[in-house]
Parts: sequence; structure tokens; C-alpha cells
Amino acid sequence: MNVPENLKYAESHEWANVEDGNARIGITDHAQSELSDVVYVELPKVGDKVEAKQAVAVVESVKAASDIYSPLSGTIIEVNSELDGNPALVNSDAFGAGWLFVVSVDNPGELDGLLSAEEYTRQIS
Repeated sequence: MNVPENLKYAESHEWANVEDGNARIGITDHAQSELSDVVYVELPKVGDKVEAKQAVAVVESVKAASDIYSPLSGTIIEVNSELDGNPALVNSDAFGAGWLFVVSVDNPGELDGLLSAEEYTRQIS
């Protein structure tokens, strides 16, 4: 299972890549594998205020629909519109082209509550 060292992880299987006060969010390789073939992604709207651990998106696969939680509080500043026409990017490139949204981080201290790659690997093992 691919668990990049440079990311932070939520226990609910989202990853966060924080740069310059913004966090790009997606679901982990483990999560996309468990879901299997993603067929639809419902993203939040740009400008939405979100709280950490709040359900903000939905990923539907051939198996199930799953809520996606924001690992951090802030404002949605970008969504991955490529997923509208190609939701399978979540499966094929979970840590790259399959990202979901970007949130401006209101409380950087919340990062301390997220898991390191090593901690997340232990959780899914």
C-alpha cells in the first residue's frame, strides 16, 4: 500500500498535503482500494466553510457511497473539476490527479491531530 511520507493522514482515510497555509485533500490509496471502482464524486463548493471531521464530499463506487471528511477546518478554495468527467482518477492516482479539494487552513494546530505516514500505516495494517 502506498503511504507517502510527506503527507498527514486522518483516521478516516483522507490525506492532507499542506503548503503555504493551504491543504490539498484526497483519499488514501488504502481507501480507494477498499472502495474499488469510483464512479462518481460529489465535491464541496468553493467558498464553503468546513470544520475538521465534517463530512464535506461523497465518493461513490460500484460497491458503496462513502462520506469524505475534511481533516482540517477552513474554507474550500479549490475543487478538482477533472473528477466530474473522470472520477476514476481517484483510483488511478489517489495522491496526484485524484485529489478532491483544497482548504485554506484556519487552525494549523489541527495538523497535530493528524497521523504521520508511519502511524497511518500501523492503522491500516
